[in-house]
Amino acid sequence: MTAPLTPPPPPHDDSPHQVRQASPSAGAFAGGGYEQDGPAMRTEVREAAVITVASVLAGVLLGLLWWWLAPHVPLVGDEIDKNWVVYLKDSEGEQAIGVDGTFTLLGLAFGLVSAVVVFLLRRRGGVPLVVALGLGGLLGSLLAWRLGVWLGPESDVLAHAQAVGKGVTFSAPLKLAAKGALLAWPFAGVLVHLGLTALFGPRDPEPPYPQP
Repeated sequence: MTAPLTPPPPPHDDSPHQVRQASPSAGAFAGGGYEQDGPAMRTEVREAAVITVASVLAGVLLGLLWWWLAPHVPLVGDEIDKNWVVYLKDSEGEQAIGVDGTFTLLGLAFGLVSAVVVFLLRRRGGVPLVVALGLGGLLGSLLAWRLGVWLGPESDVLAHAQAVGKGVTFSAPLKLAAKGALLAWPFAGVLVHLGLTALFGPRDPEPPYPQP
């Protein structure tokens, strides 16, 4: 009789001992990746909170600048049949449009500056930072609007006209007719930051090509 020519099967490498040794290393790697992602996200959330608070505080400066730079709308009071009426001194003037335009231009400038500052401090960007720029810009604009109205002339124009006298020119209350101007700051901040990140942000390394 001749011996069979079929070689014996090779021993299996995936023994229970080897499997048990490989499992802890794989679990450690997965756990290490999770530990690395957790602190990074918490750091971005903290930075986003700081950006939001800083934007709200900057809204105070925007309100002061708007109150100082916005043109005054002249009004005149008159008494007709023992009733006080108030009308524009210059019916063809563009001061009211200038008030909205001043707020819009200031909002665009604040959005540009805030986006550049955030990009220089954190070049890698991130979703929390973009959300903070938009939310902080909106809250800062709302604060600036209410602060400017509060610092401006008296809102009761009839009482103001009676106080200054008949035919005397006085300034109209500072108000924002175009409420869309409140979005100038957040839109400018988000768009400029996204543009800077796309143009000058760090790039992920490309995988090497396989050698033939």
